[in-house]
Amino acid sequence: MPAELDARFAALGMTGRKALIPFLVAGYPTRERFREVLRTTAAHADVLEIGIPFSDPLADGPTIQAASSKALSAGVTLDRTFAELREHFPKDGPPLVFMITYNQVLAARDFVARCRDHRVAGLIVPDLPFEEAGELRAQCQAAGLSLVSMIAPTTSESRARQIAAAAQGFIYLISVAGTTGARGEFAAETLAYIRKTRALTDNPLCVGFGISKAAHIRQLREYADGFIVGSALVNAIDEGRERELLTQLRAACG
Repeated sequence: MPAELDARFAALGMTGRKALIPFLVAGYPTRERFREVLRTTAAHADVLEIGIPFSDPLADGPTIQAASSKALSAGVTLDRTFAELREHFPKDGPPLVFMITYNQVLAARDFVARCRDHRVAGLIVPDLPFEEAGELRAQCQAAGLSLVSMIAPTTSESRARQIAAAAQGFIYLISVAGTTGARGEFAAETLAYIRKTRALTDNPLCVGFGISKAAHIRQLREYADGFIVGSALVNAIDEGRERELLTQLRAACG
């Protein structure tokens, strides 16, 4: 089956525009507010990433950890997230990608099929090592979903080549070692790392971890195909200025 993410990046490539990939924590900050934010973000996004809250965060910085904890306390679950998307995600909305732990995948009944039925186009499973992802990757491919792989600054060149060769949808390029969170300008070594990875593959590279403002996108857009914005958007939602931030980021993407 053709993958929706492949089609989206092919269309963006023809226009020269970069992909804006906002990240939302499912159900945050409240059920009613999440529905409003979901519609606003979908109107600005080329791809929309939704994190399914989990009690044991992986690479999340303090902003997303706090948002996930609040969502869990409010009773947000995978089932409830599916229900919210079924009822409130716009029919003409962008491709959806779930950020989810492998334990949650294993615990869910008919998970990949349910994702397909709820218009989820891809999965990011950060705690599933590339070498152990073959079964889930095959399930996703058969259902028309993409299992998105991650490459970090600490990934060896040989392993990065392996990951790139099996990549689906896009490659999530972690900009810096450490946890997520807004930061200042990116250092020269980050640019060098992105250029080095770009030389290894023609797959779309989408940069995450620390992308928080339009200046970041302008700094990195020569080498990347998309930009994932998480902590900065969560902060903007808390302050009621998500539309302003999304408009600025969208303009920087071209």
